[in-house]
Amino acid sequence: MPALAPTAAVPWLAYASLSASMALVGSYVGLSKLLLAAFPVFLLAWLRFGIAAVAMLPWLRREGWEAPTTPADRRLLFWQSFLGNFLFSVTMLFGVLHTSALAAGVVMAAIPAAVALLSRVLLGERLTPRVAAGIGCAVAGIALLAVVKSGGHAGATAAPWWGYALLLAAVFCEAAYVVIGKRLTGRVSPRRISALINLWGLALVTPLGLWQALSFDFAAVAPPTWGLLVFYALAASMVTVWLWMRGLREVPASRAGVFTVWLPLSAALIGIAVLGEPFGAGHGLAFALALAGVVLATWPAAAGRVSAAPRGRTT
Repeated sequence: MPALAPTAAVPWLAYASLSASMALVGSYVGLSKLLLAAFPVFLLAWLRFGIAAVAMLPWLRREGWEAPTTPADRRLLFWQSFLGNFLFSVTMLFGVLHTSALAAGVVMAAIPAAVALLSRVLLGERLTPRVAAGIGCAVAGIALLAVVKSGGHAGATAAPWWGYALLLAAVFCEAAYVVIGKRLTGRVSPRRISALINLWGLALVTPLGLWQALSFDFAAVAPPTWGLLVFYALAASMVTVWLWMRGLREVPASRAGVFTVWLPLSAALIGIAVLGEPFGAGHGLAFALALAGVVLATWPAAAGRVSAAPRGRTT
């Protein structure tokens, strides 16, 4: 009897890194309303990038295995920062400011589908039916969660159409961040990627941040708000980016996109635990659907089956 081909090892550490990254993103998205009550959008983004830049100075050194960055690498780093750091921050913050938590939850549920679409178009990654089903479960679960959070009255809060357009733009900015990151992780270390794209973000937002800082009363900000700002800066620019780049080294971008379900899920948990929102059976069903999406996308393939990603795309 011929021997069965060994089943590929499951990259559980990479899955944990991806999950933790998006859970942290969701936590600061959920808390962003508190910061937006104290800081204008561009000043908030500028302070975030500036605090993180100081913390990540040691990460700028090239590790021993890294080759010098090529012009193509530098272009990718710029676009990853411009889309995934600068534009995501601005569109997400303005979108949340002008719509509602419900709207943000529903629209952000489209991130896994957007990642899968861009991975197929830009990276040529094949989508297996199981990964597609996982994406469907994730989107359905988070959309249900958003409806349940509002008591079934979706859209009850009036908001300008461009607020929703900004949230949708944030979805595709985050998807582009995932796909571009996949192209970089085999050549540049996760820590150095994190530091370099943060510096680009700081450079891009500095003119607007300085403009708002000139008329801002910094003395009026309470000490707990400064503490929340430091958490936001380190989580958004440092920890989440490193965790995400670490996970992408071993996971195809289309499959990694499913882990973005933790973004709106953790934002909802912040609402329940911190803001006192009720938790009922509908919330439990929504969480179950989202978790089913992660299981479908990450369960080990049967022996001898072909991987969901073409060779050369997972390094």
